[in-house]
Amino acid sequence: MPSIKRLEGDRAEEYVIEYLTSRGFKLLERNYSVHNVGELDSVFEKDGDIYVVEVKLRRSFDDFFPVDRKKLMKIRKTAKIFVLSKGLYDRNVIYLAGLVTHNGNGLIQNVEFVPLE
Repeated sequence: MPSIKRLEGDRAEEYVIEYLTSRGFKLLERNYSVHNVGELDSVFEKDGDIYVVEVKLRRSFDDFFPVDRKKLMKIRKTAKIFVLSKGLYDRNVIYLAGLVTHNGNGLIQNVEFVPLE
């Protein structure tokens, strides 16, 4: 049985997907994984651009869990493989953190997106 943390994370990822698709983003892939390289939470396309979104769950608006340099490098390597494998190498790739805020009971209160650098 999945842990509560995993279930909350899955719920946050689903919320981000619903949020972005309702705003015209097309979901290209969810949980794209390359063995010994990394995983992408979700990949979207809008207006010719590719958006790679790393979902982070937080309990308050003050919490921020930055993606460390090592994790960002894994995301970028995995995204490069994704883009090449799908023939999207001529597209602009934008990396975002989807920060999903919830209360202590798991009720989602907000989502915001910040660039990953």
